[in-house]
Amino acid sequence: MFAQWFANPLTRLFVGAVIISFSPVWVELVDIPPTSSGFYRVAIGGVVLTIYLYATGQRFGLSKRVYGILVLTAIAFAADLWFWHRSINYVGPGMATLLVNFQVFFMMLAGALWLNQRPTARQLFAVPMALIGLGMIVGFDWASLSSDYRLGVLLGLATAVAYTCYLLSMRAARMQAKHALPIREVALMSLGAAILLAGAAAVEGESLVIPTGIDSFWMLNYGIVSHGLGLMLVASSLQKVAPTQVGIALLLQPALSVVWDVVFFGRTLTPIEIAGAVLALLAIYFGGRSSTRSVQQSSTG
Repeated sequence: MFAQWFANPLTRLFVGAVIISFSPVWVELVDIPPTSSGFYRVAIGGVVLTIYLYATGQRFGLSKRVYGILVLTAIAFAADLWFWHRSINYVGPGMATLLVNFQVFFMMLAGALWLNQRPTARQLFAVPMALIGLGMIVGFDWASLSSDYRLGVLLGLATAVAYTCYLLSMRAARMQAKHALPIREVALMSLGAAILLAGAAAVEGESLVIPTGIDSFWMLNYGIVSHGLGLMLVASSLQKVAPTQVGIALLLQPALSVVWDVVFFGRTLTPIEIAGAVLALLAIYFGGRSSTRSVQQSSTG
């Protein structure tokens, strides 16, 4: 019965989105510097995906061109995690994850500038809608916010830019792929990003030593469950689920991250902040609905 239920691609998609929504929770729970926690996510996830490939008799077998593109993809994803983990520390898991999903609008801009994809009227309407929603959450008086909170917001938006670069480069790597799932590309990207983050941690003087057993447990959950299992479930369903359903399912990530922020970390939301979050989420959905198909094969959460 369970196997039949889990064989449904729509079920796998929604379960995967829920699992990935816990990513910022693991970051908030550990007493590990931000670069180091990013390193463990991609290192553990990359190793697990590589083991899975070889255990199932598969190999990487990619072209030199794709390997070159994956270098850029690893750089973009490492930057994504570097910005995002710091944003989480300043503004909390929910807000940081909501800001990441503003990548929808940077993708729209990139599509218009480089991919000859003209935005729809709905997408153009979604931009001011998202900005109003963001303003309702953080407040329209920017100067009244603390310097740390303002930095966290800017880091969250920088994460969205880095994630856009990741999506575009992964899209390029997948253009002529002969295999349905991006497991090979994500595994190599993860390992490459791990090397970059390890180097960044060394430059910053951050230790990669995990101080406690409970921190190790959270990092294993982050790398294996959210980065590995969540990615696999989402990726395994994308080609069998309608783009609109994909957009709704992936919208669970920022929505649930806000919920987890309230449930696990006691964040209180005013009615205006709740309304702003709902408005921003609707804008992200409308902004990404028409372009879901172009990026869905490379989505990682």
